[in-house]
Amino acid sequence: MLQDRGDHCGSPGDQCGILGVGRTVAAENENASELKRYRRIILLTDGFSTPFLAKTAISLLRYRPSDIVAVLDSTEAGRTSDSLFQAGGTTPVVGSLGEVDADALFIGIAPPGGALPGSWRAIVLEALARGIDVVSGLHDFLCHDSEFQQAADEHGCRLIDVRKNNQRHTAKHVEFREGCLRVHTVGHDCSVGKMVTSLEIQRALAKRGEDAQFLATGQTGIMIAGDGVPVDCVVADFVNGAAETLVQRHEQHDILLIEGQGSISHPSFSAVTLGLLHGCAPDGLILCYEAGREMVKGLDEIPIPPLKTLVAAYENIAALRNPCRVIGVAMNGRKLSPEEAVVERERVSSELGLPACDVYRDGADVLADAVLALGRERQ
Repeated sequence: MLQDRGDHCGSPGDQCGILGVGRTVAAENENASELKRYRRIILLTDGFSTPFLAKTAISLLRYRPSDIVAVLDSTEAGRTSDSLFQAGGTTPVVGSLGEVDADALFIGIAPPGGALPGSWRAIVLEALARGIDVVSGLHDFLCHDSEFQQAADEHGCRLIDVRKNNQRHTAKHVEFREGCLRVHTVGHDCSVGKMVTSLEIQRALAKRGEDAQFLATGQTGIMIAGDGVPVDCVVADFVNGAAETLVQRHEQHDILLIEGQGSISHPSFSAVTLGLLHGCAPDGLILCYEAGREMVKGLDEIPIPPLKTLVAAYENIAALRNPCRVIGVAMNGRKLSPEEAVVERERVSSELGLPACDVYRDGADVLADAVLALGRERQ
């Protein structure tokens, strides 16, 4: 049970701190570790089980498979998660909450606009009535819904809004611990695999016995890691400070893999990208891109700049805070055949003079090698 500090959602200053049963919690600092305590999670994707919308569920199935007991989608009931999402193995897809025993219901979608589908209200209320905590990464906070809050209070369970945060401090240009190598994933556009690349490199390094830690900066990463900062929901003046503080909390590790957000060239989301670059002060960057994507996501009339242009931009902007360079390329080849992926990987590696791989197809060893090489240079 969480310790009650008497902070109510909606109180002066909206201080959602560490709260007790029937209260809300913000998933930051020690609060976020609560997310890792759930061991019987139902992922809610009801009617929205597409690769684009259900990317939160898919990532949780990949990176927390032992903690997931079911996917809830009444339109796909009877299938397995693997047949639905190509992830999660034989995890069942069920049609109702009563079919499995669960300790938490995780909202498994990340829809444009971040609103809870209206048809899901009854499902959330039923979960609360059953004493099941509800965890959401949506922009619309469940704790601001009086009906949900009343149900949570009545049945002694929790609403956890992962994006809710109390970040209210600016960056101080701190000097991070010498020997803490910081590698940050950046993208040529949004939704190209920055989180997955960071996680896969961390896994590859850990297998080699390296002290490497993944740092989450988005709601799905926080649900996976149990810690992080939801930077796209931090007030603009405090994004740099939030990233800086996140690194400070983990600088005892030898290597930090810091999840990127947005793109420095995206007309809508470049601000959060810049804040992360200057807040975490990376030593190295991994450029993530999707092969074949030519136009900006959500702005189909705007072309994505060439990769060479983006490499130069990222290096110049990052170096304003800390000497930094791009050390590798993570290619998202989901639209390519295996043969096409090989050709594309060789092309981009030759064009940029950098090691490149598709972490899904090839594994992340090539990029792990690049991280270790950078570490040797910095010694």
